[in-house]
Amino acid sequence: MIEQLQRVIQEIEHRWSAKRLLVVGDVMLDKYIWGEVGRISPEAPVPVVRGMHQKDKPGGAANVAMNMAHLGAQTCVVGLTGNDENAQQLKDSLRKNSIEPHFIATADFPTITKTRILSGQQQMLRLDFERTGERDSAAYEQLVEKVWDLMPGRDALVLSDYAKGTLTAEVCQQLISAAREQGIPVLVDPKSADFSRYRGATTLCPNLSELARATRIEAGDMDGLLAAAEGMVTALDLEFLTATLSEKGIALVRPGNRYIAPAQARQVFDVSGAGDTVMAVLALCLSSDLLPETAVQLANVAAGIVVGKVGTVPVEKHELLAALSPQIALNAENRVLTRDELVQRVALWKANGERVVFTNGCFDLLHIGHITLLEQARRCGDKLIVAINSDASVSRLKGPTRPIVSERERARVLAALAAVDAVVVFDEPTPLEVILAVQPQVLVKGGDYKIETMVGAAEMQSWGGEVKIVPLVEGFSTTRLIEKGAGR
Repeated sequence: MIEQLQRVIQEIEHRWSAKRLLVVGDVMLDKYIWGEVGRISPEAPVPVVRGMHQKDKPGGAANVAMNMAHLGAQTCVVGLTGNDENAQQLKDSLRKNSIEPHFIATADFPTITKTRILSGQQQMLRLDFERTGERDSAAYEQLVEKVWDLMPGRDALVLSDYAKGTLTAEVCQQLISAAREQGIPVLVDPKSADFSRYRGATTLCPNLSELARATRIEAGDMDGLLAAAEGMVTALDLEFLTATLSEKGIALVRPGNRYIAPAQARQVFDVSGAGDTVMAVLALCLSSDLLPETAVQLANVAAGIVVGKVGTVPVEKHELLAALSPQIALNAENRVLTRDELVQRVALWKANGERVVFTNGCFDLLHIGHITLLEQARRCGDKLIVAINSDASVSRLKGPTRPIVSERERARVLAALAAVDAVVVFDEPTPLEVILAVQPQVLVKGGDYKIETMVGAAEMQSWGGEVKIVPLVEGFSTTRLIEKGAGR
């Protein structure tokens, strides 16, 4: 269970879009060629791939930025490239994803490019075009100056080190010092075996093999690795260390304290890019002042989504919320929403391909007729919204003695029902404004209504929605319950 779940949902839906994040590191262009294998080459015992289509995507540090942007953040990425067509292609791709690229072109160093050839979901070959090593001092001076210019007002800085030459020890120390002076958290994805170059960062996020290489302890000696990681936190002046442990999950290490968030069970197609996703989620969580424990739990969920995809594909905000849906469903409070919250939740549902159903009523003194209506409505789609009249609205409709149950209690009870995915309160005489705001695919009412007189029916039809009347359970109503309680 995700700690601070209510806070997490609020941050994802409402506040991550305001976060300003900065990524610095080894940017790359990932090229994918998909094809079919039908025969073995007569020239050599290798499969012949008949190319079908090709796609290019930002990779390395640029993929960290992609994950941040697709989770809603305002993102900027700084790195070193060549002065070539691939650099321009990488810039164009980032800009299309609302990411601001700042690249320093260096002579004699081409833009790092990785070409993968796949058949179906199986990667058959990877071809790398790169030249690693340190560039001239002028390039690093330009890079540091650019980062200093961009740093004020940022909510987090991520150093994405793929050991390709962008993040030298001197560059790392200059950027970490500047960020910490401004109170900006610094997260590092380390590839160098010498973690001392990252001294003073908020956290390092190595994977299992990187941690083993840095500590010179066998990857199978988990207790020894984590003990060494505890020592690193103190020695390197970190706040904590976060290590991805493959199928074991993610470890959060402080001196004298270890916490391991277990991995999410998913079918694994491709682990490339999973570390970038973890970095992006951790950065967003820390910039939101969420607990580190919450951050690693959420990062685990996001990584579980990404490994089910082929290639370096960023996680989407709606996918992350969809993965949290089972936990959201366990807490009814998470399903009572304001109108603005509902609009955003519905947008994410629709982005996830889910069919949204809408019904409304007073729902004063919940009875079997109400339950049956809600269950039938839920069967019409994937998500059910229940809009309820406010106390003032009920009084205007039913008289001064109603409602019997307050709007807060009615909403909370409805939200606890398995059939209901969201509850919203409206104060207007009808729910038309709510219907127009969320534009559901299906509008459902009970059998005592007619489509031609139903509020919202005409509007539903204008955007291709469906209107349904479901049968009522005879003999049940709130009025009858009140009369029965009064002994009439």
